[in-house]
Amino acid sequence: MDVDLPVPDHTTISRRAARLTPTLRTVLPDGAVTLVIDSTGLKVYGAGEWHRDKHGVRGRRTWRKLHLAVDAAISAIVAATLTTSGEGDAGQVGPLLDQITGPIDTVMADGAYDGEPTYQTVAGPDPAATVVIPPRSTSVAGSGAEPTQRDRHIQSIAENGRLGWQRETGYGKRSMAETAMSRYKRILGDHLHARKLIGQQAEAAIGVAVLNRMIDAGRPESVRVA
Repeated sequence: MDVDLPVPDHTTISRRAARLTPTLRTVLPDGAVTLVIDSTGLKVYGAGEWHRDKHGVRGRRTWRKLHLAVDAAISAIVAATLTTSGEGDAGQVGPLLDQITGPIDTVMADGAYDGEPTYQTVAGPDPAATVVIPPRSTSVAGSGAEPTQRDRHIQSIAENGRLGWQRETGYGKRSMAETAMSRYKRILGDHLHARKLIGQQAEAAIGVAVLNRMIDAGRPESVRVA
């Protein structure tokens, strides 16, 4: 085409990427949703990895934590945050739920999110939402007159065992989050290229948006035949 177009260098692209604020353009189904929350670690490819690859010297690795909320019905990632490795999982429940605009029916997570603070965070935007989190093996029910959701989980496990509780609560849907984590790492890789946290957050958000676009493009339009 013989067009003279300036091409920005890598430094310029990296600087611009840090200012991006991609949004998850996922269309949620009508009605309340069931959310599955989990987190995974992503490596930061920095000087430590460069020294190891170039000179065979082990360098210090830096990690980030990617927190995802997945819609159990359509397997799409509806909320995501990226934090330092020092941030706790339970502390990201609020930021994830803040990204959900519709009603919430159920929130599922693994035992790392156990505790009344998580239940209270979920009850903030939707007091009627059900929380399905396995309590720790040493947990005991509270002494209040009215049992909480967590108390009922503890009682159910004591009566039916953990497998019985999982069948009763549909806890098997939590595998949707593990599948989303595996999809991210297999397609996009298990490391981040940006050097600063704000750029890494934009990079992870773009990756999540790409995965959702791929899911939407590959989802068949099914029609029930009587």
